[in-house]
Amino acid sequence: MQPKLHDVGHATVVKRVSRRGHDEVHGGAWKVAFADFCLALLCLFLVLWLLASRNAERMQVVMKSAGANLLEDGQGMSDTMSMGTRGSMIDRFPVPARSEDASAGEPDHGARDPRPYPQEAVLLDSPQQLGELAQRIERIAATEGLSGNLQTTVTAQGLRLQLHDTEANGMFERGGIVPSRRMRTLLHRLGPVFAQVRNRLLVTGHTDATAYSDKTPGAFSNWGLSTQRAMAARYELLAGGMPEASVLQVSGMADTAPVDAADTKAPANRRIELMVLTSAQSRAITAMYGPTAGGVSAASLQPASPALAP
Repeated sequence: MQPKLHDVGHATVVKRVSRRGHDEVHGGAWKVAFADFCLALLCLFLVLWLLASRNAERMQVVMKSAGANLLEDGQGMSDTMSMGTRGSMIDRFPVPARSEDASAGEPDHGARDPRPYPQEAVLLDSPQQLGELAQRIERIAATEGLSGNLQTTVTAQGLRLQLHDTEANGMFERGGIVPSRRMRTLLHRLGPVFAQVRNRLLVTGHTDATAYSDKTPGAFSNWGLSTQRAMAARYELLAGGMPEASVLQVSGMADTAPVDAADTKAPANRRIELMVLTSAQSRAITAMYGPTAGGVSAASLQPASPALAP
């Protein structure tokens, strides 16, 4: 008997469709890529925050040391009053307010009396005494790795200390007014040294001959840069413990007095000078700006030449 057609057995074929390729494209790989993208974005924001914090630090130093409000902007310095406050509101190096106690290690710029000299402070007038002070300062600079950035000279006016740039180390950020960490540490360590002497100091800033791009009369220039650096140096010395009465004058000379006249853009011309004055030189400078003693009023003098007459 022939089997009927519908009774013939047929093998059941089951086709399983593989979804492996679909899973690779639309599975968890996109999550890894998205996480990498978020991490890169977070790193970008972190870098931008750090750059903004550096601008905030510069603004703090200027406002606390000189009362100015300048920020480095490209090839020049810009007034933040006209451009608006920029940078992070989170302080990297907090500066205490005027009303805070100065015992925390920062100078008090409030209405109280300036920090007096310690009772054990002495006056150094002889070349031998000033030479011993120079040797002490040289040892401190050597421990900070800045012996090549310090030059000491005993003159008739006092002890001349030059803290200058080298090709390897800069005392300030190039074109900026914020001291380097080594410079800041050195000035902090010199604060207690100057607290032990009654000699007055001249703090003078110098730059090289590199000019700013904006040369209009009201633009920021090397005059402002040298003055702001001198004020920043004074601030760091006070932060280290130097009495406020130690500083007789703070000034900036721009590039008018290079130590390397053959190369006016040499690193040695970018410097901060601390002149530890003898008592006689201190009195002479004070008399220049004090009450006139035995002088003649300029208004009472007749013109020496017709060309000078109004």
